[in-house]
Amino acid sequence: MSAIPLTVRGAERLQVELHRLKTVERPEVINAIAEARAQGDLSENAEYDAARERQAFVEGRIQELESTLSNAQIIDPAALDVDGKAVFGATVEIEDLESGERVKYQIVGDVEADIRANMISVSSPVARALIGKTEGDVVEVKAPAGIREYEVLNVSYI
Repeated sequence: MSAIPLTVRGAERLQVELHRLKTVERPEVINAIAEARAQGDLSENAEYDAARERQAFVEGRIQELESTLSNAQIIDPAALDVDGKAVFGATVEIEDLESGERVKYQIVGDVEADIRANMISVSSPVARALIGKTEGDVVEVKAPAGIREYEVLNVSYI
C-alpha cells in the first residue's frame, strides 16, 4: 500500500479516535452483547442484533484506522524549507477576485479532508491550483460553475 499523507494534527486526531474505540467503545459493545445474551433466545433478540452490528462497525473502524496510521507519512510543513510556498499542510488564505469573498483553507490528505472545517484535500482542484504558489499569485480553478480566479493573500504553516 502506498504512503498516506497526514498532517501532524491529523495523525494525532486519528490516534485519539483509535484509542477511544479500543478503550471505551469496544468494552461497551462487549458488555452490551453479554447483557443481550443473558436475556435468552438470540434469534429474536433485537438488542443482541444491534450490539453485534455496532461491534462490526467498531472493529471495522479500528482496522481502518490502524491501517491508515501504519501507512501514514506524517508531514509537518513548518519543518520544511518551502520559502512561503503553498505546500501540503499549509494554510492558505485566498480571495475570490469576482466576489471579493475571502476564505482560509488548509491543504490536507484525503483522509483528513473536511470542507466544514476548511480542510481541503490535496487532490482537490483548488488545492492542486494552489500548490507551489506564494502570496500575491493569482490562480485559476476550473470549477463546475466555470473558471474562478483567486488571489493568494497569505500562506502560513500552523
